[in-house]
Amino acid sequence: MYQNTIVVGHLGRDPEMRYTPDGTPVTTFNIATSRKWTNPEGQPQEKTTWFRVCLLYTSPSPRD
Repeated sequence: MYQNTIVVGHLGRDPEMRYTPDGTPVTTFNIATSRKWTNPEGQPQEKTTWFRVCLLYTSPSPRD
């Protein structure tokens, strides 16, 4: 079973691609999402949440 998460936001900086000792490529990047609302006193509020994303590239397993 797979779980999907969709994060929509702004890229914090350029993605970084590196390789593990066995040559597997890994890419990391940061995404910022912001939420704006008005508090009960009528003052605007904003909160930014940062997500660190790490992608590990592997070859698909053969199907039987």
